[in-house]
Amino acid sequence: MTSNTIYKCICSIKLIVLYIFLCAEVSYGQKDISSTTKVQSIFDQFMVYRHQNKVDKALETLDEAAKIAENNEDAKLLLDTYHQYARLFLEEGDRETTIFYWDRASILLKDLSYSFGQAFHNYLEAAVRFDEGNNFQSLKLLEESRKLSNNRNLSNNILLLEAYIYTNIEKYEDAIKNLHALIVNSDDKERPYLATKANLQLAKISIDLNDLEEGIIHAKAALELAQKHNYSKEIRIANERLSIIYEKTGSFDESLRYKKSLEQIKDSIFNIEKVKLEATTADRIRFEHQMTEINKLTAKNEELSESKNRSEITAILTSAFLTIISLLAVSLFRNNQIKLKTNDLLYTKNKELELARDSAVSAMEAKTNFLSTVTHELRTPLYAVTGLTHLLLDENPAEHQKEHLKSLKFSGDYLLNFINDILQINKIDADKLEPLNIEFKLQKVLADVVDSLRQNANENNTSLVLDYDPNIPQHLLGDPIKLSQIFMNLMGNALKFTKDGKVEVIAKLLKKDEENVRLYFEVKDNGIGISEDQQKNIFDSFEQGSVQINREYGGTGLGLTIVKSLLGLFNSKINLESELGHGSSFFFEMDIKCDANALNEISFELNPEEFEFKGLHILIVEDNKINQVITKKMLTKKEITCDIANNGNEAIDMAKANTYNAILMDIHMPGISGEEATRQIRKFDEEIPIIALTAISLDDSLDSFYEAGCNDVVTKPFKPEVFYQKIGENIFRKKMEGQV
Repeated sequence: MTSNTIYKCICSIKLIVLYIFLCAEVSYGQKDISSTTKVQSIFDQFMVYRHQNKVDKALETLDEAAKIAENNEDAKLLLDTYHQYARLFLEEGDRETTIFYWDRASILLKDLSYSFGQAFHNYLEAAVRFDEGNNFQSLKLLEESRKLSNNRNLSNNILLLEAYIYTNIEKYEDAIKNLHALIVNSDDKERPYLATKANLQLAKISIDLNDLEEGIIHAKAALELAQKHNYSKEIRIANERLSIIYEKTGSFDESLRYKKSLEQIKDSIFNIEKVKLEATTADRIRFEHQMTEINKLTAKNEELSESKNRSEITAILTSAFLTIISLLAVSLFRNNQIKLKTNDLLYTKNKELELARDSAVSAMEAKTNFLSTVTHELRTPLYAVTGLTHLLLDENPAEHQKEHLKSLKFSGDYLLNFINDILQINKIDADKLEPLNIEFKLQKVLADVVDSLRQNANENNTSLVLDYDPNIPQHLLGDPIKLSQIFMNLMGNALKFTKDGKVEVIAKLLKKDEENVRLYFEVKDNGIGISEDQQKNIFDSFEQGSVQINREYGGTGLGLTIVKSLLGLFNSKINLESELGHGSSFFFEMDIKCDANALNEISFELNPEEFEFKGLHILIVEDNKINQVITKKMLTKKEITCDIANNGNEAIDMAKANTYNAILMDIHMPGISGEEATRQIRKFDEEIPIIALTAISLDDSLDSFYEAGCNDVVTKPFKPEVFYQKIGENIFRKKMEGQV
């Protein structure tokens, strides 16, 4: 065979091989084109089923596409299929299955360079974040998706989701702009569906903005499109929108018509069966896909068990490990998102609670300031009423005038007690009361209260008895003022409801050690008593048991409330035993410190009639003209001369220039206060008695008066006998102590 012949044979063989290759290539190309056309047809059919809310058909169609992708080992097609699964289940509210398919797609994306797939993946994640309520995270993901692909259908769906988000955050202008663009969209796949969705959202925004005419236009446009293309879910939503709008406009017949259409849709047998079928189909497909994943892993395990290639086993294990780590990371990311959302909610709630607390504090402060001002302003004119009444009664009025003056005095005293009760209650509410810890004699405290109420007892023909245990130590450490208030309220209450009877005050020693004693106190009467029902709320403010009792006996109903609150300062509790018609018994126990080493001192107590007031010269510091006149007249009655200073500065100058036996110092004055004037006087005169004469308010503190240099305090309006007693005690105290 010649070389020429050999060459011809080789050329012939090459031509045959080339022909075979071209035939195969053409055959493969035809097969590939055929497969692509079929897949596109499947996705188009899926889109129709999805729009018409035929979820079972849509799932079966996607299942067919997934099988083709797996048979052809087409990762991009499988990714697109998983994305549509995730989207469909998210629209149906099944977040768990949505995340399952989104995770499968995430794994596929790692090994693919597929910009549209990544863009749609971001779009889906944005939809999930929007469903969670994370609006701003969703907007960020949509922006990333838009940068990755210029696919027209995806861009239109991004516009729609953005419009939903803008509506949520009340950026209505941006939402309306996106939705109007979708109404006239030229999308080759979802043009009528997107227009329907846009009209429905515009109808919702119109309802939010109360633009009801515009809402009717868009809702009807949506209903027309939905009915034309058989979008069952959108038909239902459009009917809902129209029924709401017509109800708001007052067109109740139209509203009822659309509500009936809505009920017919909801109650139809087709819908019930459809839901059941969709659930069955979804469960079946989800189960098949999960079984497929399990079978793949099982097959891989069998392959690995037969393989001797350790490197492959290591690679597979590493891949599995990385997959698990990825899933854990995704889970941690979701948990972190939930945690962030929870923290935001907690922060918001804490802010709301702080605002509520600040509002309550401001309200309490406003109430306190109001009551402080009102009580102070009431005391000043009340001082004039009670003072002038006392002066008139002492000037031998005619018999027909005495009755009126006594009534006036009673009314003034009643009003004063009421103001004192209100002030006391609000001091307790504002935590401005603290118990003192000074030495006192309990027997004298109780005896003084009994003596002060003796006149009330005589008027009711009631005997008032003090049963005092002589074993109680004489020298106790505590707060005699608050103890006086407690017993004044309890005894006053008992006397008010007891006529022609007996009120007994009992003080007994229960236990004694070196520094402490436990005492038992009881105030009991044989008056009208308290029923069991009334006992439940007898300690509440303004509570006297019944309206009839209030009308018959009078009073504010604050006395027992004050007792309960004051005892709380001493860690004690008031108890009550009573039977209707047989009297009442109020009792409590109290721990009080005692000074066992103190010497029993001889008591030198001065009575007002023992004071030699004649010839005394006193400085009155008072800015109110009426109060000046009353105080001056009360002093003149005791043959006491006086000078008057109108303010603190005058008081300082007059105290420097003259000699006085005492100074009566008003606290609340224009310019410098009485406290500051007292401090200035103490710089050059430490001996002169200074008595604070003030209409004390809620913010005033007796301690601050004493710290400024006052020797004593008398609150306006005061009883004349208390007024004279305080003056006598402070002027003559040193003289009596010198005699002792």
